[in-house]
Amino acid sequence: MLIKIAKPSDLHESDVTPESIYLSRRRFMGGMAGLGAGLALSGHARANADYSDVPESSAPEWLKEKISETQWRAITPSNPEKDKIAPFDDASGYNNFFEFGTDKGDPARHAGSLETQPWSVVVDGEVNNGGRFALEDFAKPTQFEERIYRLRCVEAWSMVIPWLGIPLADVIKRADPTSKAKYVRFETLVDPEQMRGQRSSFSIIDWPYVEGLRLDEAMNPLTLLAMGMYGRELPNQNGAPLRLVVPWKYGFKSIKSIVRISLVEEQPVNSWQQIAAEEYGFYANVNPEVDHPRWSQATERRLPNSLFNTNTIDTQMFNGYADEVAEMYAGLDLRKNY
Repeated sequence: MLIKIAKPSDLHESDVTPESIYLSRRRFMGGMAGLGAGLALSGHARANADYSDVPESSAPEWLKEKISETQWRAITPSNPEKDKIAPFDDASGYNNFFEFGTDKGDPARHAGSLETQPWSVVVDGEVNNGGRFALEDFAKPTQFEERIYRLRCVEAWSMVIPWLGIPLADVIKRADPTSKAKYVRFETLVDPEQMRGQRSSFSIIDWPYVEGLRLDEAMNPLTLLAMGMYGRELPNQNGAPLRLVVPWKYGFKSIKSIVRISLVEEQPVNSWQQIAAEEYGFYANVNPEVDHPRWSQATERRLPNSLFNTNTIDTQMFNGYADEVAEMYAGLDLRKNY
């Protein structure tokens, strides 16, 4: 496992960050908005992290404050050499975000056009406490957490990325779902003037980009709504200002630039399922035993790599998070429900 979210009964006094370190970290974050030295202070599990290449933040003040008070989780890399955190330039420069183009470099080249302040999120559907919320109000009630997760793309490449955000379960609890709520449906912003991929005549996606989770998946403790990465706000190309992170599923499930979260009774049809249902199912759980119709899923390229070192590793069931999530799929045929 790459991350262990400890039960309260598992926490010990020795796990608590010393006050002097915590206070010095807060002072640093306030002045430098989340660069490497402050992050390095969180201790025992950060030997394989290098934040030296992370640029200064341009986050709004409310987000800087949330980041500065991030709750650090206990991280337990099973293989520190294999699970090294990807350099920031790789994580922010190699992306799939079709709203800005189909090439891996297109999001980094073109997503700067996206205005992410102000931003609001609609929570609706089968809920008692829905509405439209400014992002700062949406985030304010919940403590930020850092989660260092593997990200496995359906295209058989992967990275290890440190995310900052809030558990999706907290948002759903505040929304107070009705008894009819069985699924959670997400939508990305539609704005062709800012998102050049949405105005392309070659686009195969019927905008908005849509994703969905079963309610128990959404409530799983691993499921995160990310508003930051590498100790700073999300870059636009990584889904600013709000994206989903579901680490046991293929990366296309982690929808970016979210503007609507709906609790619904019927299973939503996600965008890639609509385009090619025989290739992309609703669940999209990482499964090395079920190949994509056009390539194997048994191995992956862990990025960064090079011409002389392709860094190919075996793919793990549920991307290595089986202990936390496998029980949700007991009795479900994962070949049919891919």
